Amino acid sequence: MQRQYVRRGPWWQSRKLRSYSWRSLVFLWLLGGSFLFLLPLVWMLSTSLKTNDQVYRVPTVWIPNPVAWENYPRALSRMPFLLFLRNSCITSFIPVVGAVLSASLVAYSFARVKWPARNFLFIVLISTMMLPGQVTMIPVYVLYSRLGWVNTFLPLIVPWFFGGAFYTFLLRQFFTSIPAELSDAAFIDGCSHLRIWWSIILPLSRPALATVAVFTFLFTWNDFMGPLLYLTKERMFTLQVGLQYFRMQYRVDWQELMAASLVVLTPTLVIFFLGQRFFVQGITLTGLKG
Repeated sequence: MQRQYVRRGPWWQSRKLRSYSWRSLVFLWLLGGSFLFLLPLVWMLSTSLKTNDQVYRVPTVWIPNPVAWENYPRALSRMPFLLFLRNSCITSFIPVVGAVLSASLVAYSFARVKWPARNFLFIVLISTMMLPGQVTMIPVYVLYSRLGWVNTFLPLIVPWFFGGAFYTFLLRQFFTSIPAELSDAAFIDGCSHLRIWWSIILPLSRPALATVAVFTFLFTWNDFMGPLLYLTKERMFTLQVGLQYFRMQYRVDWQELMAASLVVLTPTLVIFFLGQRFFVQGITLTGLKG
């Protein structure tokens, strides 16, 4: 019995080598893209450690010498940092609770409860995402002004307890992927819709809920327009509005502004990296992947 030998081509035409070459190109492309995204952060860090003359030196100094560590305590002392931090925590963490509870409850009704015109109202809800916030800014401000909510945290907190369109869509898509047999078995055991939502749906939807929580925190913590519109008293300012303390009439203290900006940016980076696993899983399982 004669053995049949498979004729192989040159080593540079092997499938394994082509696979490694393609992966290497993709890795280099991603590495270059990540460098472009990290460049502004590196520039902020470098500027926050420069002296005043190094900030305006041409060409740009990327490695400060000497390193001005005193920019950080000096920057935080330029504004009531702890007061602004408290205000930012109030206007960020409470909306997270409101967005998760309200959006999940509304999404459950669209996903599992059968009621008249459900699909039509869901389409209407989704269509509101096409309406820019600038269109409703003035009428919403007039409404809050007549309610007496200006110079309070209520305009920045209360709307999050009424379920956002995007978060409702996100959670509704996730809830539809949960087997309906679980709800049917709970109905047979005598559970109500609220009990099923609280005891079955929410524990199984932790990735999607984490996604909503991360999105809400990132938006509210970095929100500048809302506090600027509704808060005019200094004791009510958030950190984002407080960064304007570094803008003077004729110049800007860039090194102190960058130091304060990095301190304000730190919580968003920490929360994003801590919830990244749930964040990616929640987005993948909601039907938003390509």
